[in-house]
Amino acid sequence: MKSAVESLSPTRAKLSVEVPFDELKPSLDAAYKKIAQQINVPGFRRGKVPPAVIDRQVGRGAVLDEAINEVLPKKYVEALQENNLEPLAQPEIEVTKFDDNEALEFTAEVDVKPEITLPAYDGIEAEVEDIAVTDADVEEQSQALRERFASLSDVDRPAADGDFVVLDLRATQGGEPVEGAEVAGMSYQVGRGGMLDGLDEALTGMSAGEDKTFTSQLVGGDLVGEDVEVQVTVSQVQEQELPEFDDEFAQMASEFDTAEELTADVRERLGRGKRLEQASAARDVVLERLLDKVEIPLPETLVTEELNARRENIEQQLVYAGLTMEQYLENESQTIEEFEADLERRVRDAIAAQFVLDEVAKKEQFGVDQNELSQHLVRRAQQAGQDPQEFANHMFEHNHVPELVQEILRGKALATIVESAVVKDASGNVVELKNLLPDGTIGEPAAEGETEAAAEEPAEEPAKA
Repeated sequence: MKSAVESLSPTRAKLSVEVPFDELKPSLDAAYKKIAQQINVPGFRRGKVPPAVIDRQVGRGAVLDEAINEVLPKKYVEALQENNLEPLAQPEIEVTKFDDNEALEFTAEVDVKPEITLPAYDGIEAEVEDIAVTDADVEEQSQALRERFASLSDVDRPAADGDFVVLDLRATQGGEPVEGAEVAGMSYQVGRGGMLDGLDEALTGMSAGEDKTFTSQLVGGDLVGEDVEVQVTVSQVQEQELPEFDDEFAQMASEFDTAEELTADVRERLGRGKRLEQASAARDVVLERLLDKVEIPLPETLVTEELNARRENIEQQLVYAGLTMEQYLENESQTIEEFEADLERRVRDAIAAQFVLDEVAKKEQFGVDQNELSQHLVRRAQQAGQDPQEFANHMFEHNHVPELVQEILRGKALATIVESAVVKDASGNVVELKNLLPDGTIGEPAAEGETEAAAEEPAEEPAKA
């Protein structure tokens, strides 16, 4: 077989392949055997029909077509390997010449990974914000802890912001009840929001036994976004009573003996969380600095496919949240043009980052062992809220394991880049990243020769089908 490659663009190649007729013989033999199993010819057992008889009964052309369909994918892959091309999509294959007893010639156009000249990625300098745990942060967490142990008591007064009410809801449109748009005996905190527009305003000032009707829009169902009349009836008004944040509370709510110790623990946990947020920001900034140092051509078809996949994913999430795109944009203070521009920027950055990390992984000669793959499968299953074994079975059955291996390699590449970077906070302090543990604490440096699990997440992945 002979092959040649023509570069149509930095991300698209055209292969021209010539296969001598002798190399088609195994595929021709396989074609005759397959057809022999499919036809009935008097005087011959199924599967034992001679080629000459098949030629008369079915036609030599049908056999040649079957052979070509069998051999094309194999020769296409061989041509890719001969020319060191990494395809990014399905090829467009065209048979340009083929006659019986003559060489097969075909072309294949395909999007390919661009050639990248990696810049130096050791010692990249970056800056992130300082870690700041304020008294307000501590107070917010302490308040949330008190609310977990709060009690409710009925009060004989109108509901106010922060009170809990037990209510019934019933929606109608044109005087007819809306199917599925009614609840009974639900506990709701006035002012919490996130349910129906106008509900908090309606509830404020209502007492037990009263009802009120207001106009709103449903956030789900067939009438989503349409005006409906909502009748709300309050059966109880309850006041939330919070425990005092004292030593007794500390002993009840935690393993600490004093409120001072519990407050110190809250502050410490907040600090660890802020440290993880700072590390995530450092990862993003370091990768951004590296991308700024290299020009990476992107296949537009890949960008378009990923944009469409992300739009679909966002639309699904909005449906689950009961929001329209218009409401989402209003909440984000974005125009549709700004949203699309931001989405495309993030898609292009994600694809470029993957190309760079693939090259780093290749240069560093990283590998993936079975234990690393198993751990990654478990993490991905947990993130997806699925049973690890079922998730693993799905990945193997649908041949997604190579994608998981690539994710691990990219994670290792990113960890290598970030851990070698010089990252400082706004105050000029060096940010520790290499020994940062998943709980936000700083561990001891690994002994020489030890293998550390990559703590960094890989670059943002394109959506999977």
